[in-house]
Amino acid sequence: MDGLRPRLFRRPLRRRPAQSHPGHRRPHPGGEHMSEELKGTKPAEGQKLKELEEKLAAKEEEIKRLRERLVHLQADFDNYRKQAARESATLARRVQDQEILDFLPIYDALERAFRALKRNNDLDSFVEGVERIFAQLAEILKRKGCQPFDSVGRRFDPAYHEVLVTAHAEAERNVILEEFERGWLREGGVLRPAKVKVSLGPKGGEKNGGHEGKGNRN
Repeated sequence: MDGLRPRLFRRPLRRRPAQSHPGHRRPHPGGEHMSEELKGTKPAEGQKLKELEEKLAAKEEEIKRLRERLVHLQADFDNYRKQAARESATLARRVQDQEILDFLPIYDALERAFRALKRNNDLDSFVEGVERIFAQLAEILKRKGCQPFDSVGRRFDPAYHEVLVTAHAEAERNVILEEFERGWLREGGVLRPAKVKVSLGPKGGEKNGGHEGKGNRN
């Protein structure tokens, strides 16, 4: 029987490489060095983040202070504006008061003149007093830079004259014949134009649409 049993071919056994344990990893070349670097990196990043947070908090605090400062500045400006408006109104009132005070002596002088006229019935003294008052008034106006200008005999100028009446006359056309109210200048500018009567020239001459005896305002 042994002679009939086929001979089994025995293959040489191969040794399998030793398998590592599932939980075991082969060490990476330089692994220990990288581990040390990672350990050193995490604290550095944390420190940097902390510094950034501190800087952010400081900036937020600075912004808060600036906003508070802006609110105070706005309040100060509002107070200044109100104070300036009050001072401007007070100054304007003082100027107006001074204008009135300048003319009160004229009123007082006229009042005294009328009382004297009633008491003494002296017309000559009254006229003399009024003349002094008139001179006093002219001096006040002069101090304020005001002066009258003459118009009769001059040519009409719309910048200085206002036409109330036109009429035919021997005078040339546009020559002023009569002055109803004197014109006034103040510091070189026209304070009030003169109200005048203007010639249309001799009858039969050129007409400008005006009518004798009727007003022709600018």
